[in-house]
Amino acid sequence: MNRPKSDPQGGSYEKYLLHRSGRPQEKYCLKSIAYCIKSVTGKVIRQGVISADRKALRQWLAELPGPWHGAMEATLFTGWIYDFLKPHAVELKVAHPEMLKAITAAKKKNDRADAEKLADLLRVNLLPECFMMSEELRELRRILRYRNLVVRTAVTMKNKIAGLFMEVGATYDKKRLHGKRYFGQLLERVEDVPESVKELLRLSRGNLELFAAVQKKLIKTLRENPLIRKRVERLRSIAGVGEIMALT
Repeated sequence: MNRPKSDPQGGSYEKYLLHRSGRPQEKYCLKSIAYCIKSVTGKVIRQGVISADRKALRQWLAELPGPWHGAMEATLFTGWIYDFLKPHAVELKVAHPEMLKAITAAKKKNDRADAEKLADLLRVNLLPECFMMSEELRELRRILRYRNLVVRTAVTMKNKIAGLFMEVGATYDKKRLHGKRYFGQLLERVEDVPESVKELLRLSRGNLELFAAVQKKLIKTLRENPLIRKRVERLRSIAGVGEIMALT
């Protein structure tokens, strides 16, 4: 590990960062970031908590006296914080959460204690680092995951449509059920089906068409991306590999 430069007051230091939600009961809402600044000798320079927003991070960075090395635990919120801090750091690492045994096995577990333990792991060069994709690749992964969500939701909606028909005893052609023309004709000729069920079927059909349009748009975005275009072309040269498999 490279030794840090000296600060204006003559003391050497490095800064190590752990970010975790300050409100763990709100699973998907990051409220605060706990941090711990330590020297290479293990002396605590500063500890505290700041708001999890760019304004607070910008102000916090301005108060740092000089170059620093840092680490943070990989979580759902790591990406944007990493991208924001990376240009200001000598080196910034991301720790693998499953391998942070010193944190997960600790009896005393809170954000402040976790930040200090993460600082020590980095200070003694024992941080279980994980690979951090570039911002461009993470954006592609985000699009792909959203597409997968849309596909799963569309399948659920198809099953719901079939289930509604079965609930009221309506017969239908399973292979043609989700075709636009056949679906419209089926709604017109079914008998003894409550109007409320027909409304639910129309609503479900509308959602299904929306999901199909969203999926096409997402696939187009992935297809036209220059970062993966050549890779997709090479994969599609393999027998049995289609566009969707190559993209995913």
